[in-house]
Amino acid sequence: MTRTTGRAVRALGATFSLTALLATTACGGDSEAASDGSSSRVTLTIGDQAKNLQTLLNASGALKGTSYKVKWAEFEGAAPLFQAVQAGAADTSYAADLPTLQALSGGVPVKAVGALRNDGTHTGIVVRQGSSVRSVKDLKGKKVVASSAKGSIAEYLLAHVLQQAGLSYDDVKVQYLLPTDAQAAFTSGKIEAWATFGVYKAVAEQQGGRLLVNGADGHVSGYGFIGASEEALADQDKKAAIADYLRRLDKALAWSQEHPDDYAKAIQQNNGASAEVAKTLVSQSNSELLPVSSQVIDAVQKVGDTMHGIGVLTPNPTVADHVDTSLVKE
Repeated sequence: MTRTTGRAVRALGATFSLTALLATTACGGDSEAASDGSSSRVTLTIGDQAKNLQTLLNASGALKGTSYKVKWAEFEGAAPLFQAVQAGAADTSYAADLPTLQALSGGVPVKAVGALRNDGTHTGIVVRQGSSVRSVKDLKGKKVVASSAKGSIAEYLLAHVLQQAGLSYDDVKVQYLLPTDAQAAFTSGKIEAWATFGVYKAVAEQQGGRLLVNGADGHVSGYGFIGASEEALADQDKKAAIADYLRRLDKALAWSQEHPDDYAKAIQQNNGASAEVAKTLVSQSNSELLPVSSQVIDAVQKVGDTMHGIGVLTPNPTVADHVDTSLVKE
């Protein structure tokens, strides 16, 4: 598979109802027709966050001609997405490294089948424009909101930069809020410091937030995963559909590299982002779709070890025990 440009939490949470996580959105309606117009007994339910994958795949046309039906399971964060995987309401997942580790730690039956990589700049800690916080050290004693839940990629960024600044994790008061709730609180001035990611980070900056630090320069690993439920992988027809989906995702990532303006327009139309935010998201998108290699495994294991050391990730899963390398090859 070619290397191309483009862009994972404990799954238990009483705040997410089963009704909500079952509310998947069908692609092309509820008929059993596959995207090639034929009848298919295989339906692949693709897990997504904030319509990121759906926007990319639809804009690129990469899902046209599938021999299986595609449905989308859309969520605003990794926690409810992994809960859907655990409940059998999604066949695949899409999340950064630490949320995937949290899901594994919580017993979600999912395996990493493909790796995504970006430069880390999509993750950041944003403060209000008038905040006295000018450096990471200034966060000592402050309340910091982390989205979307315990064990997010944004929380890892916070923990890592505090460690690098000579502070302990106990030096700040961490509060967890889903991105949409945190965004409203940040905009209204109720939050001074917010560790977040993606479109939420971009919008916060556009609305007057000041970037304190982002995930570049090794502050985060830059890796994320496409995962597949163990149940789906045990079904040979569905496993074949997942393999095909990964190939199509690879093509979609290549398309996003070749057509950045078209991709930005799609983000504007489908995600409600401004032109400026859409352009920023395109520039921060995943740079590669990769096999889950030993290099990827080692880098993500270090993330797990760091978070286990501060008591956020318990137990600490062994990443190598939760991968399936048969679907994406070098």
